Amino acid sequence: MAVKRWAAAVLLAFASAAGAQEPIRLGMIDGLSGPFANAGEAVVRNLRLAIERVNARGGVQTAEGRRPMELVTFDSKGNVDESLIQFRSLVDRGIPFVLQGNSSAVAGALVSAINRHNSRQPDGRVLFMNYSAVDPVLTNEQCSFWHFRFDASADMRMEALTEVIRSDATVRKVYVISQDYSFGHQVSRLARDMLAAKRPDIRVVGDEFHPIGKIKDFAPYVAKIKASGADAVITGNWGNDLTLMVKAAREAGLAARFYTFYGNGLGAPAAMGDAGVGRVLAVAEWHPNVGGAASDAFYQEFRKRYPEPRDDYVHLRMQMMIEMLARAIEKAGSTDAVKVARALEGMRYVNDFHDATVRADDHQVLQPLYVSIMAKQGGDIRFDNEGSGYGFRTVKRLKAAQTTLATRCQMERP
Repeated sequence: MAVKRWAAAVLLAFASAAGAQEPIRLGMIDGLSGPFANAGEAVVRNLRLAIERVNARGGVQTAEGRRPMELVTFDSKGNVDESLIQFRSLVDRGIPFVLQGNSSAVAGALVSAINRHNSRQPDGRVLFMNYSAVDPVLTNEQCSFWHFRFDASADMRMEALTEVIRSDATVRKVYVISQDYSFGHQVSRLARDMLAAKRPDIRVVGDEFHPIGKIKDFAPYVAKIKASGADAVITGNWGNDLTLMVKAAREAGLAARFYTFYGNGLGAPAAMGDAGVGRVLAVAEWHPNVGGAASDAFYQEFRKRYPEPRDDYVHLRMQMMIEMLARAIEKAGSTDAVKVARALEGMRYVNDFHDATVRADDHQVLQPLYVSIMAKQGGDIRFDNEGSGYGFRTVKRLKAAQTTLATRCQMERP
């Protein structure tokens, strides 16, 4: 309640100073109930802080004057059909920007829906700002002028993880396990292809899919991993599907290393505990222990805004996305989808600890990636995750050029 009052006060102060200009509304469509509600709520916190930061400096300059940003949330319940229903509600309200990320299946459906909508209603076109849906098809075969991705794609993330595995002589047998939908199948294919190219001596001793958001007990899956003799697990699991799996691994005494896309948050470090130290790796565009005064200040600003340990889920890309969108609207002078999209193309985001560029060819953001490994807090592990007493330290930093992959996008432009 205190957070809501604080946010309302910020908006009220802005309205008084700016002559109560109509806000620029951003419509987030994601799961705010159901098995992945914690992931959706975590995104909301990142977006709200970024929007508050923009509004605190006067909002966004447009031809009509300075306007505040405002986040409007739509609960997709984590499924495609509900997401499309919420998309219709969003466009009926005249909201020009769609924000989504916690499902590549949903993202793919939204891209198709937005393509149709923008073709049929050129006076009410919208842009899709994707913060987490990483299926490579979204910036390849299904690329769209109306879609921008601010997260590294699955192939970029796998490129980073397998670069670490390349030099890890202890890895001889790998078990691949992921959620049974488009993204999970991409993780499986990419793991096999990249391991074959970089470490042909490694045996893939398991390649399994499980229903997304429906498994409550991963003990049977972990038993199979243990029986396979795998010394490493590669998984694209996220949210509770990851947390429950690593918890089951700890309880079973599985000694394998976990090479994950998202093992550094949403309860995973606490669930693994000491068993995860030196064994759980994650890949991201940033993490709290990257180091440097500017990075520390960025993280500490978030923790001051959201002091509860359970709210500690910080992603630079989500806040970077809002900053770049604000700049693009200012450059365009309006919220017109075509003008803002063209302003975003080629845009560069630079601060004292990050450097990212929007590739015009496919609207994929190119940026450095960090592979980090779980460790106990202390020494150079200044910050833990979610009050667990465990944080992450960098194992390998890959420059943007090292994770930049060719695109097959054949974009149709208005």
